[in-house]
Amino acid sequence: MKNLTLFLLCILLLTGCSIAEPAVPIADEAAPADDSVTAAEPAGEVAEGSMTASEANFTNGCVENYDESVDYFPEKLTVTEAQGFTVEYHNSYKVVTVLTPFSGAEAPARYVLVQCGTPAPEGMDDATIVEVPIKSIVSMSTTYLPALEMIDRVDALVAVDTGLYASSPAVSSRIEAGEVAEIGSGTEVNVEKAIELEPDVIMTGASGLPEYDVHPKLQEAGLTVVLNADYLDATPLGRAEWVDFVATFFNEEAAAEAQYGEMAVNYAELTALVADIEPRPTVFANTPFDGTWYMPGGEGYMAQLLTDAGADYLWADTEGTNTLFLDFETVFDTAAEADVWIHIGIFGSLDDLLAADERYAEFAAFQSGFVFNNDLRTNVNGGNDYYESGAVAPDLVLADMIKIFHPEVLPDHEFVYHQVVE
Repeated sequence: MKNLTLFLLCILLLTGCSIAEPAVPIADEAAPADDSVTAAEPAGEVAEGSMTASEANFTNGCVENYDESVDYFPEKLTVTEAQGFTVEYHNSYKVVTVLTPFSGAEAPARYVLVQCGTPAPEGMDDATIVEVPIKSIVSMSTTYLPALEMIDRVDALVAVDTGLYASSPAVSSRIEAGEVAEIGSGTEVNVEKAIELEPDVIMTGASGLPEYDVHPKLQEAGLTVVLNADYLDATPLGRAEWVDFVATFFNEEAAAEAQYGEMAVNYAELTALVADIEPRPTVFANTPFDGTWYMPGGEGYMAQLLTDAGADYLWADTEGTNTLFLDFETVFDTAAEADVWIHIGIFGSLDDLLAADERYAEFAAFQSGFVFNNDLRTNVNGGNDYYESGAVAPDLVLADMIKIFHPEVLPDHEFVYHQVVE
């Protein structure tokens, strides 16, 4: 029963949809104080520790001669798509706020990132103080690993919850070499090992369910925990922009902005290719789990991807980002004649589907062979790279989907995450 519950929790998190609306509303970025700066400026190289006006962020070192008039974060980022976090810059510190750290959270989580070698600001008792740039990090989810790769800071990774499901070759090789430890998760987390590693930050997600959340136990041990709520962002570009959230802890805003910006341009160009295309194939997603068919909400992450890919998602008119809890009959009544069926979960073949429920053969998509799964890049332990690198590469996911729905538009594209189910 515990394994079933965990699997169900994963389904809900991976859809990017919450059961209930967040208790804390998503707000616009707070207006900066008088000494804060929000505009991004081009940056050059400067010797770290210099008293002259900084021309680049300190990504490997501390201020040696503090001058309160100097802006130590000339390389800034502007959050454009993500709705779950904000960044406010001041001369020697930045305030990063996770507006809804988990569904139902009663308060935001604030992190004051202080440039090392400068004094921490006063009046921040409700926030977690972190000296930046951090030198070491523990990642409690594979979804944070691609961000470390994008800003070239995999070297800072000292531990993960488990290496079984990691798809990144760079991370896997460090685990195999003994350079990255495994500390477990949930009630089985090895707090003593975490303390021994002395990481600057442990980054983890939260569900609001005490039986699964690891952060209270780690915080009680005096460890610095940062809550990452990337999965709650409801758009592909918004979720991908959480690479910027990770980058702020390393002062690697410039690297993150360059990577994200290129990806966002690719995504927009792909969307434009099919914006006015006709006809648009009808599509539905997923398979039932324990008798319930979890269908993505009409205003959520998956619905947006399908629309951007030129498909007609059959539940696109449902309000909100919340997952829909449906039964087989309800889905069949709507999707029996759908053109395409995607993301069938643990089933590796059409025979596997039939073995689970012979009624699947009655769907038109099954009969025509237009069934696709997102498991092309799955490791021997079941770790699926679609949920790892795909989270920060929605342009590649979108290209896959356009190939599914409109193969004539991208004739030379080879699937990255998807494959036809045979």
